[in-house]
Amino acid sequence: MSGLPQYEYVKLADRIAAEIASGKLPAGAALPGERAMTEIYGVSIGTVRRAVRELRERGLVATLPAKGTFVVGPGE
Repeated sequence: MSGLPQYEYVKLADRIAAEIASGKLPAGAALPGERAMTEIYGVSIGTVRRAVRELRERGLVATLPAKGTFVVGPGE
């Protein structure tokens, strides 16, 4: 991207997407819960929620109500 600033949720989504692409988060792996992610990544819960929504839109994760959010794979 050019020198334009990015929203924090996009930065977080990109970071998690990179972890998925590298295999650190393989297909089928559960993402940490929202509150845990606020601690791990040092961001607000709103940022975590928007980042997870972004990852769903990119087709990298799927959320199952009352179960969690899981990696479906890079671009699957």
